[in-house]
Amino acid sequence: MAFPAFLCLLLSAVAGQAAAPPGLRDRVQKLITDSGAEVAVAFRTLDGRYELLIDPDRSIHAASTMKVPVMIELFRQADAGLLSLDEALRVRNEFHSIVDGSPYRLDAGDDSDAEVYKAIGGTMTLRQLCDAMITTSSNLAANLLIERLGVDRIRGTVHALGADGMQVLRGVEDGKAFDQGLNNTTTVRGLLVLFEKLAHGPVVSAKADADMLAMLARQTFNDAIPAGVPPGTRVAHKTGTITRIHHDAGIVYGDRPYVLVVLVRGVDEQKQSAALIAGISREVWSAAR
Repeated sequence: MAFPAFLCLLLSAVAGQAAAPPGLRDRVQKLITDSGAEVAVAFRTLDGRYELLIDPDRSIHAASTMKVPVMIELFRQADAGLLSLDEALRVRNEFHSIVDGSPYRLDAGDDSDAEVYKAIGGTMTLRQLCDAMITTSSNLAANLLIERLGVDRIRGTVHALGADGMQVLRGVEDGKAFDQGLNNTTTVRGLLVLFEKLAHGPVVSAKADADMLAMLARQTFNDAIPAGVPPGTRVAHKTGTITRIHHDAGIVYGDRPYVLVVLVRGVDEQKQSAALIAGISREVWSAAR
């Protein structure tokens, strides 16, 4: 026997379980079907009342969303006294493949931020590198931080936070690793866990968490989740894009704050994938009341 949507919602509330707002799943699924793309979605209000999970454990190339656990590990090590955010790090453009240790370099033309490249031969603080990694999604900054922090420690922190759907293996643009399928991957569930932890805190400490959320809120790429909510709404989020991949994940601070994660694979034009994510974001905003 099928129950009406409102009754399912009521029964879930009585049982203490989150449920999708009436009609939201159908509206989001239509957007996905019409797009022809592979899309995974995770949405949950911070009060636990509503949630929507579509293909939550599908593993997809993480693109730049993997920079979120790098940031968390940086602040964790600073809080533990293993380093200082004011530590100056030499900026260079040479890294080593996880396949055979052979050197490779990043191309400034393929990066989203050219500013860090101007500092090659000089230094930047770890805080400055983290800010560039998050707000303008600098790949060079990310690789420098991953090498300084240690990828094993980053993975360990992801595991400790219960976000095992996120797998960080390496820095960006390791071509030999890419050719062998050794990529950073994520699920929407993994990112949902990370952002929920940041929202509820503490992941590191009250101050560190506030600093991380402030960085995420300053991100300069706002054509996806933020484009689906009213102007001026605070969104602490991280995007990720590579060829035919477009993701956005973050906390939306509406009247009923929530985490939304959308992973998209299979759309050639970034404007189209951004519009798809914005459309899903718009439906979620309308439902999260």
